[in-house]
Amino acid sequence: MQAKLNAQLNRQLQTDSQLSLSDFAVLVLLTDVPEGQLRASQLAHGLHWEKSRVSHHVTRMERRGLVKRVECPEDGRSAFVVITECGRRAIEAAAPLHVETVRRLFIDDLTPEQLKTLEAIATQVLARLDAEEDAERAVRGTPHSPSRQLRT
Repeated sequence: MQAKLNAQLNRQLQTDSQLSLSDFAVLVLLTDVPEGQLRASQLAHGLHWEKSRVSHHVTRMERRGLVKRVECPEDGRSAFVVITECGRRAIEAAAPLHVETVRRLFIDDLTPEQLKTLEAIATQVLARLDAEEDAERAVRGTPHSPSRQLRT
């Protein structure tokens, strides 16, 4: 179900707005913060992607003018990924059609009871995944990340 839904959402986004589902996910995270910028590591964490995937994807988005990289003044080894005006216009144009597609393909055919059940299941699964992530972090000795609140 997840693979088929993602494939359909991706096709619809590309048809409607020339954005991929991955582009949309990056732009959502950048528009969810007031400054419109995140460190690449925060994007990777928020998207649950490897840092190399973020780097490659951001490069492709930069070529299209959707985002830009800005060096971090405090740390020369990292950069901020910043949404551009072009990127902001792209997500603002794409979002209403995307929401409509999500509703049509996933939400509209479910009853209120089914939606409540789905919410309960998702909450339980996410709690388990968070616990597993915390346990892995403890084993690695990696501190808790402040970007944890970013959910996709």
